[in-house]
Amino acid sequence: MGQRRKARELVIKALYCWEIRGSKPEEIYNDLLSKTELDPPSKLFSADLFKKTIQNQKEIDELIRENVQHWDFTRIAIVDKNILRMGICELIYMKDIPVKVSIDEAIELAKKYSSEDSGSFVNGVLDAIARKIEKFKG
Repeated sequence: MGQRRKARELVIKALYCWEIRGSKPEEIYNDLLSKTELDPPSKLFSADLFKKTIQNQKEIDELIRENVQHWDFTRIAIVDKNILRMGICELIYMKDIPVKVSIDEAIELAKKYSSEDSGSFVNGVLDAIARKIEKFKG
């Protein structure tokens, strides 16, 4: 498994813990980081992704609400919601990452950490948001 994938897994775990426990984000992240072996660039990447996802959560959650069809936001599984948050953060705030990479990584994480149908769900939501972003840019 690549270092970036491990970094994303760390971010998903940290987001999950943050939502469940409500502790200080830095404490959660640092605790999980201490139990993970990442190279220095991947540590920086994961810290940046975690921080940006939390800082922009309200805007990100609004995008999720606008793009889930026939779903109540509060009923989305916590793991799926946090994978979506992380993926959307990459799409919007981390322009150096190709859209396809962000979506593919989110799908793989959903398949690994959530239900059988989560990969398709995450793919559909992120793809819809990515198309809107591209339309807005162009």
